Amino acid sequence: MHIHILGICGTFMGGLAVLAKEAGHQVTGCDANVYPPMSTQLLAQGIQLTEGFGPEQIALEPDLFVIGNVVSRGNPLMEEILNRGLPYISGPQWMGEHILQNKWVLAVAGTHGKTTTSAMLAWILESAGYAPGFLIGGVPLNFGISARLSGQRPSDFFVIEADEYDTAFFDKRSKFVHYHAKTAILNNLEYDHADIFPDVAAIETQFHHLVRTVPGIGRLIVNAQEPSLQNVLQRGCWSEKEFFGTDGGEDQQSWSLNLKDGEDFEVLFNGESQGTVHWALNGAHNRMNALAAIAAARHVGVTPAIAIAALGQFVNVKRRMEVRGVAAGVTVVDDFAHHPTAIATTVAGLRRKVGNARILAVLEPRSNTMKLGAMKQALPGSLEQADLVFAYGASSGKDMLGWDLAQALAPLGGKASAYHELSSLVDAIVNQAQPGDYILAMSNGGFGGVHQKILDALSAKAAKLGVPV
Repeated sequence: MHIHILGICGTFMGGLAVLAKEAGHQVTGCDANVYPPMSTQLLAQGIQLTEGFGPEQIALEPDLFVIGNVVSRGNPLMEEILNRGLPYISGPQWMGEHILQNKWVLAVAGTHGKTTTSAMLAWILESAGYAPGFLIGGVPLNFGISARLSGQRPSDFFVIEADEYDTAFFDKRSKFVHYHAKTAILNNLEYDHADIFPDVAAIETQFHHLVRTVPGIGRLIVNAQEPSLQNVLQRGCWSEKEFFGTDGGEDQQSWSLNLKDGEDFEVLFNGESQGTVHWALNGAHNRMNALAAIAAARHVGVTPAIAIAALGQFVNVKRRMEVRGVAAGVTVVDDFAHHPTAIATTVAGLRRKVGNARILAVLEPRSNTMKLGAMKQALPGSLEQADLVFAYGASSGKDMLGWDLAQALAPLGGKASAYHELSSLVDAIVNQAQPGDYILAMSNGGFGGVHQKILDALSAKAAKLGVPV
């Protein structure tokens, strides 16, 4: 089958393209911005890319057009497809019908932690010899790729990051309803995606749609600390359930932990010790992610002992507390955090790691939710543990904020400042940075390459002053 993918350079659709090519399909695609690294990865797979959405792409005559959720009515190629009555399908539906069919699907859903937990789970299954396929919204460093059909041999198991964002302009259900999971992790649930959900109750409804698709022989792995997930389950549940983050009770299968030295922790199932995870990751959120992955792996037959040993060898995903470099004694760290809860968790995790060293938090609030200002009141509280805060909001273009960034950060007083030009932002950061500092850049986009710009500017400053770089 020849498929032509509209919106191919997104994380999900790019992963779908790789899987489709690996499955033997002819794959072409287009997007508004075709540039590295996704363009390079896709071209290396032999996938032909077209810049833009010109209607002349109809001449490729694919058997099917696969539509990403970045495409809306008015898109010239989509309008031509509709006018001609040509066959089209959403990316998630194609994924469910052509890749996940007849697989044991392990889906990881939640407002936060989907990518890291999916990577943990895939690595545990890999370590246990299951050779799983996976599609993850980041690059797990244990694998070096974000998607594959299977490992060294065919596999019945597939791990997928299950997003609650809508499927396509013609299908407003969440993507995850198309995956038909047998094992589903419900990691957490908070308000997000203000561009498509009016309130948290609307998101709870979508999560219950996911619950409705899990079979009776399937299993839900549920964060017991999340009231919204309890609301979801109260609407009805027809599958086995296990909870994590709680000691549970006699009628509840539960996973909990005891914190040991440093970041190590003991894993308990129904109060009985299963072993201790020895690893380099930090933060309570990652420990909860790990419990969820251990519990999900157990559903497919992986013992907790094997899972615990695998996590000792786990390396996190790119852009999750990733050190991008050190210059002039200053360490630059990159993270994907963009929701206030994730920002607070990330800053707290770095604080725990670096102790009293100064943290210079650098934030680009560019998600659709943040651009609408739905979470702006929560920003100051999420950044309290940082010593200095530098925020960037574009003054024009698609990433322009619809609210006053400086005003929103005013409760932080003099330690926070806002900028509309990237060069001014970099200059301000470098002027304040001192040896021993940690610069934590947080964005769900490329942030204009700010990480390397900061490192280059720090090196230039050090060279000018004649101090070691």
